[in-house]
Amino acid sequence: MTSIQFTRRRLLGLGLAAGATAALAACSSGEDAPALPGQGSSSASGPSFDSIIKAGPKASDSDISGNPWAKKIKDSGALRWGGTLTSSLFSLKDPTSGKITGFDAGIVQLLSRYIFGSDDAMSTVKNTEVSVDTRETLLINKSVDVVVATYSITDERKKKISFAGPYYKSGVGIAVKKGDSSIKTIDDLTGKVLVTQSNSTGLAAIKDKVSKPKQVLTFSGNAECQAAVVQGRAAAYVNDQSLLLAAAAQKKQIQVVGEPFTEDLYGIGVDKDDKDALTFVNGFLKKIEDDGTWKKLWTYSFGTLISGGAPTPPAIAA
Repeated sequence: MTSIQFTRRRLLGLGLAAGATAALAACSSGEDAPALPGQGSSSASGPSFDSIIKAGPKASDSDISGNPWAKKIKDSGALRWGGTLTSSLFSLKDPTSGKITGFDAGIVQLLSRYIFGSDDAMSTVKNTEVSVDTRETLLINKSVDVVVATYSITDERKKKISFAGPYYKSGVGIAVKKGDSSIKTIDDLTGKVLVTQSNSTGLAAIKDKVSKPKQVLTFSGNAECQAAVVQGRAAAYVNDQSLLLAAAAQKKQIQVVGEPFTEDLYGIGVDKDDKDALTFVNGFLKKIEDDGTWKKLWTYSFGTLISGGAPTPPAIAA
């Protein structure tokens, strides 16, 4: 299997792209891939997940009382988070301990600590699992306060909800069955059966960027899309590359090929036009970026897969 090649500039722009080199090279050599974040107490080059969360900043009493969105959440006793629990790099629940770790999970727990000030940040988080089909609905129905779930900011989604951030940069890429050398770039997708998640940026990218695919299969779940490629029902899985890299590191039957052909920014979903939520969450993100917490969390989450240090966070929208 050919390792993916990236320039240093491209790596910093995409955050996770170089993870493929380490994770997939291990697959090709017959060795085990590096331990995934959440499976150990600390990363190879930084503090443990728990210590990062416990050292996170706390909002002042005036910050809370002066923001109706934050005050309502604190008075309720829990931050209602819409997220996933199965993404090995972003939000993974350990089946034995029940602990939830990863980059998105860390962002949520840091936000909880910022609001409630607790050393046990997860104790003040109420989780509702989401899919690409339910994220907007849960926000519109006010069933959750935030959605943090590798949630790409798009104009179409902004018609229904609002985004704080962005807090992470990625892009749409391609995954194929391990050993398949027939697809290397977006041009090779022409005339092929493709699979992606319904309502995902992958689906939009196929429509906008791929010339005449033979057929496009859609499923609500990431696992179903992977299975379609492994079983030969689809030639390639097109989706956000960070999700594909996580899948490739965990499931050795697929591999990521080429460079991303779009650029995606991840945001924190909140209720449409809730200015108090946007002000508070953007202020929180700026705080953890300025004090180095964001960098520490990135290093914990991705540092075992990526060399070269943490990238600069994307600019937070005004």
